[in-house]
Amino acid sequence: MSGLIADIGGTNVRFARVAQDGNISDVQPMKVADYPSLVEACEAYLATGGAPEGSRPRHGAFAVASPVVGDQIKMTNHRWVFSIEETRRQLRLDTLDVVNDFAAVALGLPFLTRSDVVRIGSGEPDPHAPMAVLGAGTGLGMAGLVRPRGGGYVPLTSEGGHVTMAPFNDREASVLAALRGDFQGHHVSAERVISGPGLVNLYRAIAEVDGVTADGEITPAACTERAAARSCPISTEAVAMFCAMLGTVAANLALTLDARGGIFVGGGIAPRMGDEFIASGFRARFEDKGRFGGYLSQIPTSLITRPLPAFAGLAALVATL
Repeated sequence: MSGLIADIGGTNVRFARVAQDGNISDVQPMKVADYPSLVEACEAYLATGGAPEGSRPRHGAFAVASPVVGDQIKMTNHRWVFSIEETRRQLRLDTLDVVNDFAAVALGLPFLTRSDVVRIGSGEPDPHAPMAVLGAGTGLGMAGLVRPRGGGYVPLTSEGGHVTMAPFNDREASVLAALRGDFQGHHVSAERVISGPGLVNLYRAIAEVDGVTADGEITPAACTERAAARSCPISTEAVAMFCAMLGTVAANLALTLDARGGIFVGGGIAPRMGDEFIASGFRARFEDKGRFGGYLSQIPTSLITRPLPAFAGLAALVATL
């Protein structure tokens, strides 16, 4: 058995092969903007993998940053649209499983070791309780993982990144009010502020509220770099607000799923921040839930430092095909 796995995000698609023993190899990132379709990106990867035609994969498992409802998949943050069955046929796969990207990360949580995460704050996991993961990149994803009494794990897919973002204090309320004006509506989702584009939204909204001139060319990377260097007060506050708001949403997720098995933070932004994120207001905000502060203080939160954590879940999916 050989498998093809792919983690398809809003900016990059990352491919790899899975051997019969579960070993993951030939990892290769590619820009989604460089290919008109998923099939063309897959074929480009297979053509450069250095493997002979006879070793084409028979099974596939793809993670997509979008809802998975039925056969037709429409990516949330870029133009790819594809049929699961047609893609399977065009790639000559015997089987193809397509799941939400954070469902794949959730499936990989049991495979994380101590060296794959950094614990933030106190708390110990309940081995029988649900776990949950969330993370910001091009968008904001999240998912849960439950443990049925019969054994194994079942992922809970979610589009929780699109819940309405609630302010925690007056400062956040003013920033969200400015964003409501930008989006011409009453709903500002969590993803609008907790994502790469969301970090830029926070930067611009803070500048607007304070009546100062913003850098019109600011990027998420530049914002985090300036914040780390403390060279830009707007960037510094935007990153601090980003981390605190992520704590708010993580706590809401923990309460919603009773995720006493632990909350894990992944995605492309927080792990890159590293120590800056660990030292941020994330955990304090996570526990600041009034009567349920004590409940949340017992739930461990961890930053995932393992590269490509969705691959472990995808490899497990291929192994069952």
